[in-house]
Amino acid sequence: MATTFQRARSDEQRAIRRQTILDTAAAMLEETPVSELSLNELSRRVGLAKSNVLRYFDSREAVLLELLDALTGDWLDHVASELPAAVSTRAGFERRAEQVAGALARSLAERPVLCDLVSAQAGVLEHNVPADAIVSFKRRGFVHASRLLELVRRALPELSQDQAWRLVVATFLLISSLWAHATPPPALVDAYEQIPELRSMRLDFVDALEDSFVTIAVGLHARSRRR
Repeated sequence: MATTFQRARSDEQRAIRRQTILDTAAAMLEETPVSELSLNELSRRVGLAKSNVLRYFDSREAVLLELLDALTGDWLDHVASELPAAVSTRAGFERRAEQVAGALARSLAERPVLCDLVSAQAGVLEHNVPADAIVSFKRRGFVHASRLLELVRRALPELSQDQAWRLVVATFLLISSLWAHATPPPALVDAYEQIPELRSMRLDFVDALEDSFVTIAVGLHARSRRR
């Protein structure tokens, strides 16, 4: 239900208004993909004119980038609290890599809105946004990636800083690509169900991310040992 707001006059009121816009966008993305979320509908649900929403965010993409940043931070908070218990320090490298991969993949699968935003980031969200906003977002993204790097290195200390960074970058790229392929449109889902020879082409996001993460981690580790 839309809510009618009075003009925000204080910094606190403006911060509340911004958060309301973000919370409303997050709720909408529980129902509809990023590609179908419109600024007009977001404005209607928030209870503001579109021009008023644009007082707080430069565009629909700016709203979604801000939401992506917040959800990534929340996800990393979860990973930081759950990963130590999920990884056995006595296990061999490959087994620990599997445990890290499983924890990351399962936690991401529980956050479809985050995955949908990551999948849309490069091709959609980073367009129609002012340069200074993109720079700000990228700086915060670097902080998030660095945090994940440290979590990975605690679990897989055999990897160098450079190797762990490559693994983290690959992980975000994998999330983007695999999520898009693992969540096909309804017509393609029907095709997978009706045509047996196509079923093997349908990806399971968790399985695919786990397998790819472990493959890259083990490969990086093997290269370091050869050197």
